[in-house]
Amino acid sequence: MNAEEQIDSYISSQAEPKRSDMQVLHKLILQVMPACKLWFLDGKNSENKTVSNPIIGYGLRTINYADGKTRAFYQIGMSANTGGISVYILGIEDKKYLAQAYGEKLGKASVSGYCIKFKTLKDINIAILEAAIRYGIEATSEHQKVN
Repeated sequence: MNAEEQIDSYISSQAEPKRSDMQVLHKLILQVMPACKLWFLDGKNSENKTVSNPIIGYGLRTINYADGKTRAFYQIGMSANTGGISVYILGIEDKKYLAQAYGEKLGKASVSGYCIKFKTLKDINIAILEAAIRYGIEATSEHQKVN
């Protein structure tokens, strides 16, 4: 299966209302990043042991490690979890920025340095979530144009 098929299968496997919420978010992110690279991480390590929830990734950024090595990775991630949905906005230098800029305006969500977690879309202001995603893309874009 390619990434798109894995993503469709993963979203389809979710119970309602999480399935519909994830479909809405997937479409929203693809509208913001129409030509982005899609990723699907199944949450398993090299020994096939589950180490995290599966994650849908969008976009492309380079992680630079202290030892000089680099790694390609996604900019925006989305994952189902037991309490709802997590949206990951990776690569923002200021770990307080998301919470300060968007936290109070989002609604019923918890915001960390790179993760926005909420139960359902009806609990949050989706326009504010989109603004946070757009900020994250612009802050970490290398060669990607945001529509």
